[in-house]
Amino acid sequence: MIRNLLSVGGFTLLSRVAGFLTTAVQSAVMGAGEVSDAFFIAQRLPNSFRSIFGEGAFNAAYIPCYSQALEQEGADSAKNFASQVFTLLLVSQLVLLLLAWVFTPQFVSLMAPGLGDRPDKFALAVTLTRITFPYLMFMVLFTLHQGTLNTHGRFALAAFAPLLMNVCVIAAMAFAFFFPKPNNAGYVGVAASWGFVVSGALQLGLLMRSAHRLGLLERLARVRWARVKEFFARLGPAVIGSGSGSIAVFADTILSSMLPDGGVSAISYAERLYQLPNGLIGVAAGTVLLPEMSRLLAADDGAGAVDAQNRAMALTIAAAAPFVVAFMTIPELIVGGLFMHGKFTLVDAYASADVLSAYGCGLLALVLVASARASFQARGDTKTPMTIALAALAINVALKVALFTPLGAVGLATATSVGLWVNLGALVAIAMSRGLLCFDARFGKVLAASGLASFILAVVALMGRGPALEFGARFGALANLVALLALGSVGAIAYGGALVGALRFAGVSLGSLRGARRGRV
Repeated sequence: MIRNLLSVGGFTLLSRVAGFLTTAVQSAVMGAGEVSDAFFIAQRLPNSFRSIFGEGAFNAAYIPCYSQALEQEGADSAKNFASQVFTLLLVSQLVLLLLAWVFTPQFVSLMAPGLGDRPDKFALAVTLTRITFPYLMFMVLFTLHQGTLNTHGRFALAAFAPLLMNVCVIAAMAFAFFFPKPNNAGYVGVAASWGFVVSGALQLGLLMRSAHRLGLLERLARVRWARVKEFFARLGPAVIGSGSGSIAVFADTILSSMLPDGGVSAISYAERLYQLPNGLIGVAAGTVLLPEMSRLLAADDGAGAVDAQNRAMALTIAAAAPFVVAFMTIPELIVGGLFMHGKFTLVDAYASADVLSAYGCGLLALVLVASARASFQARGDTKTPMTIALAALAINVALKVALFTPLGAVGLATATSVGLWVNLGALVAIAMSRGLLCFDARFGKVLAASGLASFILAVVALMGRGPALEFGARFGALANLVALLALGSVGAIAYGGALVGALRFAGVSLGSLRGARRGRV
């Protein structure tokens, strides 16, 4: 498992670094105003639909069904099942795309009602959304091929593919002057939007080529409902459960659109940072864990599945803890060092830093939710996570409405953090009560070691911030970035050393986290 986690995490890190470069270029070129707000809204529509119909919901329903067909009926049966699902997805996405193109103004009005009295900004958001929406179709089909490849132990390419999005967006912005200028403004947004959608086609093509080489490429097939009935029975609740997070994002977009120009961007820039550890750690752990647990359970190895989950959650906590500390102790240094260039001002940096700190409170819950949800999804139960997610969503949205007026964007982020902890707490409590999850002594030791190392890191961050800024001041325009790199390097050494030392004192070896049973790792 750890080899696959490192593979997915490594390529995800490469992609996220490229993503930061993209965001840095974007912040310098667009700043945090009308054009960047419109571009973020245009991205959010297809990304939110992708989250609902694609990654979370689809994998929760598809991977256990595909694994069961593969283990119990053979490769031909599994491929036939995948082909039927592919056919249904393709048809449904084409219909959705046509509807989205026809009703784009209504979509944008629903997503961002605060733009109603700003016609130029609204028109730009509509234009960019029409360009970006095909990305959803490409990503839903991408997720199908990702699930198939992951079930066969192929993780690296799907983790690498998102790098293409950053490359395409940067390249498009570099040639932005060739693109038309809607309403005499926003040509950079148009260019970035085209780069965004082209990257979706390239990512899908990359996985389809890999599936073809392995003999796993799906084809158009006659749909036999007896075969896909169980898949759809699981997909419905999974869509509702996974969609709860996207509904919360919709709520953020609706409310933040009522803020002055820059409000959407403040949330979006902070969210880019906040999603780094989730993509690097949380999504990677869930991506590897779900097919691993599904395979073990299909082979009637329940103890092995629980052991794999313990290892995945322990590794997730140890890897995510330093991000939590950093976001809560030095958020303004992080945002300033990475984004404060060109049109991105000091005021923009502090606005995004406040949001990032609020997001940091819920980061640990965010990265653990996918692993905790696997307790149910790997066993074919998508209804329980759905019920829990809906309850957490209700609390999340209620808090957003209550906190928006007094706290603005920070209130929206705080509500998100609370909702994540409610979701995680309920998942863990119910899984343990049903005997689906049981934390072992090794997990407890890793948790304690991570807590001690995090405390040491927090002290280093708070005491080292001043000296790091003094050191960075020698480098002029790069002052914040140099200070961040210097303090980050010292903090990484402090955290890593403290963690390794604490684990050794507790008698936990890295070998035990790789997996006790060599046949499964």
